[in-house]
Amino acid sequence: MNVPAFTPEELARRRRAVLRTAWVIGGIAFAIFVAFIGRAVLAA
Repeated sequence: MNVPAFTPEELARRRRAVLRTAWVIGGIAFAIFVAFIGRAVLAA
């Protein structure tokens, strides 16, 4: 299989998109974590 050669600009754009996606998913995971901890604290 041939891997397409990307220009440096295309690679940078893809890298930014991946980082943005990772931060969004991480933020959602953190919010869920905080919600569970908050529920435990408020229920106690």
